[in-house]
Amino acid sequence: MASLISCPHCGARPKEEFTIKGDANLSRPKADAGAEDWYDYVYLRDNPKGLHKEYWHHSSGCRRWLIVERDTVTHKVHGVSDAALAKLGGGA
Repeated sequence: MASLISCPHCGARPKEEFTIKGDANLSRPKADAGAEDWYDYVYLRDNPKGLHKEYWHHSSGCRRWLIVERDTVTHKVHGVSDAALAKLGGGA
């Protein structure tokens, strides 16, 4: 059985329609941040075990950016929200 992700705009869709883009909890350094801050942001990442929020792009569907809350051990999806709304305080 194929894994499905429930897009808030398109409904349940196969995971192959999406592209994972990374950690939704990272904060981008300010433009004038030092080289060490940028190095840490670009190269040093945690490899979390358990529930984690990630940016996913519905590249073969509505083309919206989503925040997917997924268990990195079981790959079970626990929640999906529109990233633009989440940043405004209306989602995950």
